[in-house]
Amino acid sequence: MFWFLLITMVVVVAAVTLAVVGGGDSEVLPDAAPEQLVDPLPLSRPVDRSDVEALRLPVAARGYRMEDVDDVLDRLAAELAERDARIAELEAALAGAPAAGETAEGDER
Repeated sequence: MFWFLLITMVVVVAAVTLAVVGGGDSEVLPDAAPEQLVDPLPLSRPVDRSDVEALRLPVAARGYRMEDVDDVLDRLAAELAERDARIAELEAALAGAPAAGETAEGDER
C-alpha cells in the first residue's frame, strides 16, 4: 500500500510540474494584444453629446488605461474651454451692441 501511494504521488507531482512548466516550447495561450483606443471623437467638428455617449474606453488589467482616459478628458476639457471663451465673447459683443428696437425707434423720431 505504501508503494502504491508513493508511485501515485510521484506521478501526480510529475503531471503538475509538466502542466505548470508547459512541457515544451508551444504556448498554451498566445499573448493577447492590449486594447488601444481608436479615437472616435471627430476632428473635423466640435464634439457633441452623442459623441461622448458613444465613447467606449478600452479596459486594462486594473480598470481603464489611464493614458487613454487622460487623452480623452484633455480633449473634452480643451473643447469646453474653447466653447466657454466663445460664449463669453458673444455675450460681451451682445451686451455692447444697442438693442434692435432702440435703433428703429431712434430713426423714426
